[in-house]
Amino acid sequence: MAGMVLRQSAVAGGVVALGLLLVAGAITIPSAAGYAGVGPNFLPWVVAIGLLLCGGFLAWEANSGGFRQMDDLDGAEHGHWPGFVWVSAGILANAALITTIGFILSCALCFVLAVRGFKSAEGRLDMSVRAWITDALIGMVISAPVFWMFTQALAINLPGLTQTGWL
Repeated sequence: MAGMVLRQSAVAGGVVALGLLLVAGAITIPSAAGYAGVGPNFLPWVVAIGLLLCGGFLAWEANSGGFRQMDDLDGAEHGHWPGFVWVSAGILANAALITTIGFILSCALCFVLAVRGFKSAEGRLDMSVRAWITDALIGMVISAPVFWMFTQALAINLPGLTQTGWL
């Protein structure tokens, strides 16, 4: 039982440490108010304070009886490496191609590869052309409005395929 409390306290300590790292980073960000009086350091401070509160709660919970409401593990004992590779490939492809093929297409590609990874982990990997096209279309339907909101409504430049701001 003491080993369990120690491990749970270590998790709490890790969350607190991450919160403190974010505090250290948020201190270095200028606080000049931007749009609607919110500066660029607002969100890092919100996340840092949230992490510190969660870490404090986890520490209290670990030292007052442990994580009492933990469910029994029901997942696989080990990670699904092929799924991890698919999702990682999607993230890396997005990062590598976003300035070349634009936000919408690179995010759609990331979505397609991530779906392959998640379906692979469920044992439902479908490599048919129809599945690839369906997932690509869904990825574009998700990423296009995000791109348009940022570029047209918020005037934030994201890499596009054309200079029009619509693709």
